[in-house]
Amino acid sequence: MTIRLLLADDHPVVRAGLRAVLDTEPDFAVVAEAATAERAVELAASEPVDVVLMDLQFGAGMHGSAATAAITARPGAPRVLVLTTYDTDADILAAVEAGASGYLLKDAPPEELAAAVRTAAAGQSALAPAVALRLMDRMRTPAEALTKRELEVLQLVADGLSNLQVSKKLFLSQATVKSHLVHIYAKLGVDSRTSAVAAAATRRLIRTP
Repeated sequence: MTIRLLLADDHPVVRAGLRAVLDTEPDFAVVAEAATAERAVELAASEPVDVVLMDLQFGAGMHGSAATAAITARPGAPRVLVLTTYDTDADILAAVEAGASGYLLKDAPPEELAAAVRTAAAGQSALAPAVALRLMDRMRTPAEALTKRELEVLQLVADGLSNLQVSKKLFLSQATVKSHLVHIYAKLGVDSRTSAVAAAATRRLIRTP
């Protein structure tokens, strides 16, 4: 059986490289490419696709996690395999909660990528070893792990947003944002926004510019 693939990445060179690697597999067929997350959602709904290889960052516009959620929400939707350079808790959790069947880093060897595609196509979970380890660590120490919402708040703080801007972006009250920050400080053992961002970046919980 041929596994039909959609490549979603905003870099033409990356898409060309992926196509070159995947075309060497006899049971793979790249049937479509998308340079934006919005286009990936359209193609996943209109083309005969089994697995979408989804980047997370597309510059301006829809995020890869949002596109993953839009694609997987449809009945009979293709599987989504996230292929990215980011391995932070914030990115991993967002992708998994959006319905991604797998999460792989772009430096994965070709054989690992091919195996992940086949695993995702079969309806099973395909997580890079490092990603699986991070998720397991979160499960082992749930009291210390930042929640998805706390990670969202802290990521926006790292991006330079004020409490007011964070509250508007996430549709929360400023009091709720402050409450999240208090919990974040306690879990990270810090006492300021700057220290929280630095500590979270060191632990690869969030991305910093």
